[in-house]
Amino acid sequence: MDRSRFRSPLRRPRLLTAAAALALAASGLLAAPSTADPRSGESQDRAAALPAHALVGYLHTSFANGSGYTRLADTPASWDVIDLAFGEPTSATSGDIRFALCPKTECPNVETKDEFKAAVKAKQAQGKKVLLSVGGQNGQVRLTTAQARDTFVSSVSAIIDEYGLDGLDIDFEGHSLSLNANDTDFRNPTTPVIVNLISAVKSLKAKYGSGFTLTMAPETFFVQLGYQHYGPGQWGADPRAGAYLPVIHALRDDLTLLHVQDYNSGPIMGLDNQYHQMGGADFHIAMTDMLLAGFPVKGNTADVFPPLPPEKVAIGMPASVNAGNGHVPTAEVNKALDCLTKNTNCGSYRPHGKWPALKGLMTWSINWDRFNNWEFSKNFDSYFG
Repeated sequence: MDRSRFRSPLRRPRLLTAAAALALAASGLLAAPSTADPRSGESQDRAAALPAHALVGYLHTSFANGSGYTRLADTPASWDVIDLAFGEPTSATSGDIRFALCPKTECPNVETKDEFKAAVKAKQAQGKKVLLSVGGQNGQVRLTTAQARDTFVSSVSAIIDEYGLDGLDIDFEGHSLSLNANDTDFRNPTTPVIVNLISAVKSLKAKYGSGFTLTMAPETFFVQLGYQHYGPGQWGADPRAGAYLPVIHALRDDLTLLHVQDYNSGPIMGLDNQYHQMGGADFHIAMTDMLLAGFPVKGNTADVFPPLPPEKVAIGMPASVNAGNGHVPTAEVNKALDCLTKNTNCGSYRPHGKWPALKGLMTWSINWDRFNNWEFSKNFDSYFG
């Protein structure tokens, strides 16, 4: 997610051709349908702070674009989690994250800092979560050293404390995360940028405790593509393929919500071993099913990325045709929700379970939804009542 009107798809080196189809269903490795709540302890307490079905949106806070600037106080109550876009580093490897409100020359209606802080408190009084989102397409963050890791923790903490925020959204894109050639086990990563990010987030969680809200917004390239490709491999594929998997896995107990960006994506193979493309409900169903059912990493049926509980998963979608490639009409949004939560209204892709506790939707962005007469958020409110 970035500052431009239309977000350009990430340019990536050519990957290997598709691996041979895997007999997943026959192997029994896919998770059985479940509606039970697997959470316990503090993760239950944290999730309870959000409604059963939550709407997450990014608010263009430090910049304006074709959508116009929206004040935090003017954000409708539909939005349960508001991600402030973006905190960005002073350099790609410094770990020093900075956040500032949009300059008045760019955003004439921008709040003062005191007005913004008051709006944060008002949203929190309404039960909303306001998070610092770090990264975006322009904010490359590579924590290559322990010093960068520690600087990340201290600088993010300073922003959270100054504005009284509820937590952190990790929106690392581009070249922020990649895997070294010999780093092949998502359960035991060794690449410094991966290890240091995990350590940094755990430090933040330890500092703020169970009330710390943690969300992530990876692209499909860094998550679901891991079904086919993980890191560079012996044939020299893109080292970023699947690179979010070790981060998600290491932080799954601390994670509040994962909302993969189901947009600006190339074709991705689903668990049916067919390529799925943006533009309809099937893409969202297939991509979300992989998170909820689990999948073999790089096709290795002995190396399965475990499923996430539905309470920790939301679907990422563009709010309008202006917001990014892959926008779908509200009817397709509802088809995807029907299929995943009720096993009704499914298309050609059949999910491996039914998850009525699926947390909800994320969108880029609140500003673009306002530009589109709030169509996305109104549809969410109508669907979940």
